[in-house]
Amino acid sequence: MFFVINKEKIYSFIVALSTVVILFLIAMSFNTGDSIHTSAKVSEKLPIYNVETTEKKVAFTMNAAWNADDIDKILEVLNKTNSKITFFIVGDWVDKYPEAVKKISDNGHEIANHSNTHPHVNNLSLEKNIEEIKLCNDKIEKITGVRPTLYRGPYGEYNDIVISAAENENMRTMQWNLDTLDYSGLTGEQMWKRIENKLSNGSIVLSHNGTKHTADSLEMLINNIKEKGYSIVKVSEIMYKDNYIIDKNGIQKENMH
Repeated sequence: MFFVINKEKIYSFIVALSTVVILFLIAMSFNTGDSIHTSAKVSEKLPIYNVETTEKKVAFTMNAAWNADDIDKILEVLNKTNSKITFFIVGDWVDKYPEAVKKISDNGHEIANHSNTHPHVNNLSLEKNIEEIKLCNDKIEKITGVRPTLYRGPYGEYNDIVISAAENENMRTMQWNLDTLDYSGLTGEQMWKRIENKLSNGSIVLSHNGTKHTADSLEMLINNIKEKGYSIVKVSEIMYKDNYIIDKNGIQKENMH
């Protein structure tokens, strides 16, 4: 009888210990799940808004999606000021103004991708976003002989799907941290007031062709930026090509680790 009682106690002890172990493992699995979830949040994809650099360089960008009436004037100013910039061009614009695309390229400016039809890309599937990017790239490469490596979504839209589509085509997604708001009809002086005190190393400036005052204000804007000690460059000239991180504010930084 004595032996039986102890055997039951031993059995009860084993059951209790097993229960504790099982509960511990369950708790650990929940903790692991939380860690994975947190990691997923941290790793949400972001475009590049500007670049952290010690060099006094500002990337000037121009979206081309409307008309091409002012392209000759814009190129004339860029040549006069010895400035090379990045044009983000829509595929439909390439179809309408292939000669303008060729002029931009022949003048040494960087041509980047601004989608094929300028849709609201956040509403598109991964496959449709890839299609928009590829078609625009094909059109630009056919005229210039160079396939773009930079992408900017229409309306400044982006999400993980949009950025993944660009990555699928070995492209980096770009935004901007300084907006001239030229498309709203601002004068050159008003544009300058918007960006003057916000300029910093690695800034990326947004402008558009086909607006009321961009072409006639461009020389003043560029000269004012240079008078502050900054060089005007293409986006690819301030970016890190590898070994970089993009922080939560969209600033591209050299990875020091």
